Amino acid sequence: MLGAIWSVLNPIVFLAVFTFVVKILGNETPHYAVFLLSGLLAWNLFSVALGNGTRSVIDNGNLVKKVSFPREVLPLAVVGVALFDFLLQSCVLLIFMVVTGYGFHLEALILYPLSFVTLVVFTTALVFWVSAVNVRYRDVQHLIGLALLVWFWMTPIVYPGGLVQDKLTAPTAPFTPHLWTVYLLNPLTPIISGFQRALYYTVTAPPTLGTPHPVRVLPDVSIAWLAGVIGLVLAGSLVLLYLAWRLFFRLSGDFAEEL
Repeated sequence: MLGAIWSVLNPIVFLAVFTFVVKILGNETPHYAVFLLSGLLAWNLFSVALGNGTRSVIDNGNLVKKVSFPREVLPLAVVGVALFDFLLQSCVLLIFMVVTGYGFHLEALILYPLSFVTLVVFTTALVFWVSAVNVRYRDVQHLIGLALLVWFWMTPIVYPGGLVQDKLTAPTAPFTPHLWTVYLLNPLTPIISGFQRALYYTVTAPPTLGTPHPVRVLPDVSIAWLAGVIGLVLAGSLVLLYLAWRLFFRLSGDFAEEL
């Protein structure tokens, strides 16, 4: 009955809960709610689409076995629903930023559409792949749930990516600076960092009364460098999307028999 309101309630509850938690427990990251949601909403799009997309063909098994239609519609529909939720939830974040007077930085906003397109392409490619493979190997859906849990904590969403950069590139770190390069091999790391840089923007927060020392929040890289890395991820995602679609198209002929 409430329809799209359910999607809007999600970020509102997150804003309320984390604002309360930060006030009670304290957090050195200034404006933590903006930092968190700028990355969390992008992650929600990815995780919801991938989680639901894994079962998109199986859950519509009766339709697949009875009606002839392009099977690609099923995973694409899941991505479409996740996109609609993302747009509604992003409106809540943008309104919150305007009301609180957080403000925007025009020079960094170029990263937002680039990160968004890259996220959608990468997500669609994975959804095509897992939805097709899961028809034959049903354990894939359980592995995806476990993989998303690990993937979430390997991506700088609830913790500052700048802190990770400092620790992995410190002179005392083993194999430095290669660990930071390995960390960037996670495609979602530059994508989420792009969303955070576009909306949150702050790389190093200046000292305040609560935190008498500067606080590193986002990776200390230029906007052009980050855009270049995201561009590489986009190029790789386009290749992955083509290969995943070819795999889906090849396996879709056996969906009715497998189901």
